[in-house]
Amino acid sequence: MARQRSEAVAATMSKSHNIRNMCVIAHVDHGKSTLTDALVYKAGIITEQQAGQRRFTDSLEAEQEKGITIKSSSVSMYYELDDQILG
Repeated sequence: MARQRSEAVAATMSKSHNIRNMCVIAHVDHGKSTLTDALVYKAGIITEQQAGQRRFTDSLEAEQEKGITIKSSSVSMYYELDDQILG
């Protein structure tokens, strides 16, 4: 499974016109972690039950304890699109 996923990511990376970088910026308590968990769930990285609870990008112990984001995080996600969209 991991091998297939890495091959799919490598194939997608070769189509640079299909790559989108994004950043979530918002004030404290405006849903950055919740939004990120939802995106990570849609990409199949965490379960639906974990989305909104897991705080996937809050990896520091202080972030988990206080329920706030302190340090920025990045996540690579693969989401399969229709071939017509990928071009």
